[in-house]
Amino acid sequence: MLRFRTPPPEVRLVNAFEDSFDGAVAAARTCYSAKGIVTPAEVAGDALESVEERDEAKRRRDALAKDIFQAGHHTVYQHAHFQFAIDRVSRHSLWAFFHAHPFYNSEQVSQRYVKVARGQAVVPELGPPAQQIYEQTLELQQDAYYELTRMLVPVAQKIFFAVFPARQRQPDKWRREIRRKAQEAARYVLPVATWARLYHTVSALTLLRYHRAARQFDVPTEIGLIVEAMIDRVLAKDSSYRLLIEAPLPLDVSCEARTFERLGGVVDPRRAERFAREFDAQLDGRVSRLVGYSNRAEQIVAQAVREVLGSPRATLSDDDAIALAADPACNVVYGDALNLATVSKITRALHHAQYTFSRKVSHTADSQDQRHRMTPASRPVLLAHLQDGPDVILPSLVAADDAARQFFAERMEATWDAITRLRRLDVPDEALVYLLPNAVAVRATESADYNALKHKHAMRLCYNAQEEIWHSSLDEALQIREVHPRLGAYLEPPCTIRHRADKTPYCPEGKRYCGVPVWRQLPQDYIRRM
Repeated sequence: MLRFRTPPPEVRLVNAFEDSFDGAVAAARTCYSAKGIVTPAEVAGDALESVEERDEAKRRRDALAKDIFQAGHHTVYQHAHFQFAIDRVSRHSLWAFFHAHPFYNSEQVSQRYVKVARGQAVVPELGPPAQQIYEQTLELQQDAYYELTRMLVPVAQKIFFAVFPARQRQPDKWRREIRRKAQEAARYVLPVATWARLYHTVSALTLLRYHRAARQFDVPTEIGLIVEAMIDRVLAKDSSYRLLIEAPLPLDVSCEARTFERLGGVVDPRRAERFAREFDAQLDGRVSRLVGYSNRAEQIVAQAVREVLGSPRATLSDDDAIALAADPACNVVYGDALNLATVSKITRALHHAQYTFSRKVSHTADSQDQRHRMTPASRPVLLAHLQDGPDVILPSLVAADDAARQFFAERMEATWDAITRLRRLDVPDEALVYLLPNAVAVRATESADYNALKHKHAMRLCYNAQEEIWHSSLDEALQIREVHPRLGAYLEPPCTIRHRADKTPYCPEGKRYCGVPVWRQLPQDYIRRM
């Protein structure tokens, strides 16, 4: 198990359901109660007079709790939720585990808009000389972040005032906005060891799953420390959950670990390079490539709409049915600030169209993309993708300046050189992954139904969205237009949706307006400058 020089993650339980364990058993008993709703107080035997009766009530409660848990009737444990405040957790730990599933809610500090302070990163205990190499590299990466931010401010300023020429009359007013654009690109050199802080809310069921499955690649030690702390905080509030806690599954019995053992190890740069060449070739120059879809999606969606309305084909054509489900001009839900498509009868017909994409983006972009929990991806064990040389995504703002591009390339080479030296010193694999930069390439396949994609694209085709996700979303929208033109026509940014729905102002971003009337353009004509 890896040890750390830096302080352990800070985990606080800041909100929790009262009597949540009793409430879960009460929910189970209510399913079969002829007398009405069973209350948590009844389950706990609070109204019983004698100690013996109350003890017997709790014995019955615990027996039922364990029985339904072992039988797999787990929905009752989703009623209870726990809100944690977590600090000093690495960005990679969040990506690899805590945000790698659909059943959570998080609000974390943004690297796009908040400057990262020096020294805010995980440092493992490695011993000499590996310790010096690791810490010097960490310092180099953090220095590079500040230097690259400085280098990119003039580049960002030039592009910004080209988009908003009238704003040049008040340059000081926009200084912070311009610096943020530079900072957003500069963060690509920061290591995934960089700390984050966040609110993280999960159900009791998800927390129990965390404890059972915490020993996972790439950083099982850190993940295990956080999960154990979460469990400890919950048990301090309600020790009854101890009945349901199972021991963590050892990492070495996992399918991934046994396969890596057969292949000769997790880290194999030659194997990783062969895979990367093979994957990149199939992208055919795109950020995201459509590799699978349901062939008759438009006809199936149209028929599903007719089924909702009890309408035969003679009274509702495929074109009209699809428009009812997907066109903001026809369907009032798209003009609403809430995402109502998941609860509207007609729009649920859009779930029947399915799409699968292969995509290559940076770690920092994929970390944002995975927050779209209804468009899940099979994300990699990143250690298994580690190559001998830099394997990174170059931000467009860096690419726009020769000096910045050269500086970026030199820092990436220095980072990979340090990782290679650490490998030769046989440091634990999970220590290596922490030094990978935000820019490191993540190759994965993502699948989603049309309804989920429509919501994602409404967020990510906005010109203010993270640039790589914007490019990948545009790739996806254009390819769906090719195979399913009637459905693809309604994959649009928020301003175009509001324009179709006749909602003003068309841009919902207020002072963050990108400066481009995108609603007047077709997706194939979109050009984003920064």
